[in-house]
Amino acid sequence: MKYVKLGSTGMDVSRICLGAMSFGAPGQGDHSWTLDLDQSRPMMLHALESGVNFLDTANVYSAGSSEQIVGQVLREYGHRDEIVLATKVHGRTRPGPNGVGLSRKAIMAEIDNSLRRLGTDYVDLYQIHRWDPATPIETTMEALHDAVKAGKALHIGASSMWAWQFAKAQYVAERNGWTPFSTMQNHYNLIYREEEREMLPLCADQGVGVIPWSPLARGRLAREWAGVSARSATDEFGKTLYRDTDREIVDRLGRLAAKRELPMAQLALAWLLSKPTITSPIVGATRMSHLQDAIAAVDVELDDEEISYLEEPYQPHEVVGHPITEWPGQH
Repeated sequence: MKYVKLGSTGMDVSRICLGAMSFGAPGQGDHSWTLDLDQSRPMMLHALESGVNFLDTANVYSAGSSEQIVGQVLREYGHRDEIVLATKVHGRTRPGPNGVGLSRKAIMAEIDNSLRRLGTDYVDLYQIHRWDPATPIETTMEALHDAVKAGKALHIGASSMWAWQFAKAQYVAERNGWTPFSTMQNHYNLIYREEEREMLPLCADQGVGVIPWSPLARGRLAREWAGVSARSATDEFGKTLYRDTDREIVDRLGRLAAKRELPMAQLALAWLLSKPTITSPIVGATRMSHLQDAIAAVDVELDDEEISYLEEPYQPHEVVGHPITEWPGQH
């Protein structure tokens, strides 16, 4: 395994982050394809034993049972101080008007709930899952800063949003002497590259670590275009992210994979890892082979000609992956 600094945190993380959205108790949440504790355990242990030290989950994954599974396996594994553990807050976790969002009340309740489920005193990275237009960013940033000062989180991160929103949040933190975001977890892969316009240059300029979600485009970059999986058949959100014009890139990826005699997933991840702005793609896995491909991708290198061959058919997309909010001053 190879390691890299996570933004300005000083922490070293593996070049692959294991995402835990695929871990969760059956019947909990909206996903029917998640793995229970006994199925998740060997996946997590293989990742840890292979040198993956970076794990990402969220309070909303499988109604909290993802955090419970991650916490249980980490307790069995031990070595908590060697693990960089990340979770997220924003989505609805309980009924009532305060069971969702990034208010101070929601953040203070949810950090404690996540720590309880994870069975740990702190998380290394606490991320806002999305932007909350109903809460002033000053309120959110101060609450996150207080969670850090209380020792419940070591660092904070953000996820998909407009670049102007991210810049505003960082400015608010700097102006008030609060903890800034150290990471950006955004939507970025070979068939969705809109983040290259604003967000990735901003992160590079500010020394922010980039840990993309959906690096394999919900599995589209791991199989032929017409292929389906248990997840893709039921993933309504995923169906909104990509379009038929992306097929040429996937076809080229398949041809290059055949030429290199490597799985498509390895090449798709190798393309991401070739980008200097990318710290550690977040990879989910429901089969051991998915995890093995991700780990192997760390050692795969693409030359300039191969990168150009994969990138050339790309066409601009509408921005997807986070809510479209009104611009300031619009009515």
